[in-house]
Amino acid sequence: MIRTITIGSYISVQGMFERQTEAGDVVVRVGDKIYQGKPVTK
Repeated sequence: MIRTITIGSYISVQGMFERQTEAGDVVVRVGDKIYQGKPVTK
């Protein structure tokens, strides 16, 4: 499943969902890189 997250105030990343942390952040994978941030909601 593809998820979109925000890192900071202006940067968004879209990638394959890896996991959700206990704090509510979402971890996504883009190629061989992993990013963690707040999920974007509709």
